[in-house]
Amino acid sequence: MSKKMLATLATAALALSTLTAVAQKDPDVGGAPMYPTKTIVANAVNSPIHTTLVAAVKAAGLVDTLNSAGPFTVFAPTNDAFAKLPAGTVETLVKPENHDTLVKILTYHVVPGRISAKQLAAMIKKGHGKATLKTVQGEELIATRSGDTIMLTDAKGGMATVTTADVFQSNGVIHVIDTVLMPN
Repeated sequence: MSKKMLATLATAALALSTLTAVAQKDPDVGGAPMYPTKTIVANAVNSPIHTTLVAAVKAAGLVDTLNSAGPFTVFAPTNDAFAKLPAGTVETLVKPENHDTLVKILTYHVVPGRISAKQLAAMIKKGHGKATLKTVQGEELIATRSGDTIMLTDAKGGMATVTTADVFQSNGVIHVIDTVLMPN
């Protein structure tokens, strides 16, 4: 094959990969578009399935932290995930006297760095079926796979499923989960 033809093919491949990268966008969350140029909080406030999480983040005083440069990986429980908790739990947690407990629970859903689902899957494979993630709160989460689905096990043995992965933000990535994770 001539050098000119190789150069043309290389240029075409580069153009196609660039076009594909531009065409890709974050998945919608709860029907709301997510923008990789916005912060975790700026996107979360637009998600109709994360209103409880947003209210909890505000009550815990974590808005500025999650708007900072990060990067963070956030496992974001949906409203339905919070609804699985015993009746009155959320209302109790957002009271000022329970601030420390709320912060502990919310920061247990945050891991330093930007970890994509592909990276997480590779970590699980490298760990022979599980990956240990150190949270901002200080305790660990265990990530495993069930087929193509990523599962998280918390300190109390509860399990959450990643239902929407790789919602990239300017300061990290969100993975939507179906259960609130609980630290010790």
